[in-house]
This record gives sequence, C-alpha cells and structure tokens, in this order.
Amino acid sequence: MSEIATPMIDERALSKLRWRCRRGLLENDLFIERFFTRHADTGISVTQADGLTMLMDLADNDLLDLLLCRKEPSGDLDVESVREVLADLRT
Repeated sequence: MSEIATPMIDERALSKLRWRCRRGLLENDLFIERFFTRHADTGISVTQADGLTMLMDLADNDLLDLLLCRKEPSGDLDVESVREVLADLRT
C-alpha cells in the first residue's frame, strides 16, 4: 500500500516565502526562523506555505499575539492550514 505524498514547495517558492516572512519585530522573526530551521531537511508543504502566507498578512503585533497564545485564529484565519503552522511556530 502506498502513501499519498504531500506536495512540497520547490526551492523558488521557498525563497519567495522566506522573503515574504521577513518581519519588523525581532520576536516574530525568531519564531519564523526557528520554523524554517526545523523544516530545512524535510521541506515545507504547500499546506504549510499557505497557512504561513495567511499569517504573514497580519500586522506584526497581531501575529505576535497569536504566536504568544494571547489570541487564537478567528474569522478567515480559522482554517486548518493556519492552525497547523501556528501550532508548529509555537513549539
């Protein structure tokens, strides 16, 4: 029985995503850099990239509130891809 492979983003998409994830608050950058370091060997799935991109649309302080568990995703952010990435960022 074969497993269905999770689609991963390619190097170009990864480079664009890293650029998109640059933040103004050092605290956010620390969480995000740790995420990229953790996934350096395994890669980042399309689902993870989608969730991370949605989080990057937030203002720095709103993102930090989510990362520090001061808030939980709501509205358009309350989707599985965001929750998955957020849980990973928080660990």
